[in-house]
Amino acid sequence: MNEKELLNEIRTLSKRLDKPVRFMEVCGTHTVSIFRHGIRQLLPKNVELVSGPGCPVCVTDDTYMDKAIAYAKFGDTIIATFGDMLKVPGSTSSLEQAKAEGADVRIVYSPLDCLDIAKDNPDKKVIFLAVGFETTSPTAAALVVAAKEAKISNLYLLSAEKLVPPALETLIADESVKVDGFLLPGHVAVVTGLHPFRFLQEKHKIPAVVSGFEAEEILRAITFLLNMKVNNDAKLINAYKTVVKDEGNPVARSITEKVYEKADATWRGMGIIPKSGLRMREEFSTFDIEKVLPLTVNPLPKTTACRCGDVLKGVITPFKCPLFEKACAPENPIGPCMVSVEGVCAAYYKYGRASFMFE
Repeated sequence: MNEKELLNEIRTLSKRLDKPVRFMEVCGTHTVSIFRHGIRQLLPKNVELVSGPGCPVCVTDDTYMDKAIAYAKFGDTIIATFGDMLKVPGSTSSLEQAKAEGADVRIVYSPLDCLDIAKDNPDKKVIFLAVGFETTSPTAAALVVAAKEAKISNLYLLSAEKLVPPALETLIADESVKVDGFLLPGHVAVVTGLHPFRFLQEKHKIPAVVSGFEAEEILRAITFLLNMKVNNDAKLINAYKTVVKDEGNPVARSITEKVYEKADATWRGMGIIPKSGLRMREEFSTFDIEKVLPLTVNPLPKTTACRCGDVLKGVITPFKCPLFEKACAPENPIGPCMVSVEGVCAAYYKYGRASFMFE
């Protein structure tokens, strides 16, 4: 079916629902695509899409950012990071502010760029900020392996890699979060395959669909979710078979597992989630800056009306945050949800003004 036919099918199925349904798109790329194509506005009123914690920059907590900023202020360090980390607020500052004050903070486009930076600056500790989900952890792991093979001894990682399935488990257990089905991230499933998400069907009886990112793919995924709700069914459906295989990418998972092991991790707005993060194994500890140069930070408590944590859980939309579009905007982000291009608030700010009529 084409997009028009899929929309007609969605409208037909929505009339068979006995109550409104709420589906969560987990991935930030889905959020942007949904807005860019106007999908949210085209859905029947009893079919709601809500955004989840699918932006790795957004879920990175203050403690991590305070550590990154502290390392940046050492006289012999170079911080290498993707650009969307610069404005993420810590408890009192940001990397952008540290850079303005003289810290050596450099934007990279691939983790492997750090190899050349380390080679060109042998008297500096080059620290890569490894932030991401299952999609990016293999490249961070590959950087460590490459550095070890090249005998580069001044390259380190400050890791905050996270795993999506444990976060979904936490969301389901949270009584403030009401979700009837999940639109699962295709990028993550490319690496993980379907197995890590089977608990949604087997344990919780919640419909879930792995989807691509084009309008037609998203609409088809919503059709699958509605069909399951109408028929009181719960399956895990792979609607992105051209890219996602049941077994995922064994090579990518293998290099991640070689370097990393599961560990508890702190998610902004969600607290500590058991076994939801990755830390470097002992045999690679010489590349772990927290092992080589440990430091303790004590994030200062914030008094702010920012509701980024509730936005990340899908409890509210950004329109319900009192700072959205007022004090908080892309040029002056108060919370990390407004920083990254995949951040929920950033997507709502750029594309979602027409949705005010639906709020």
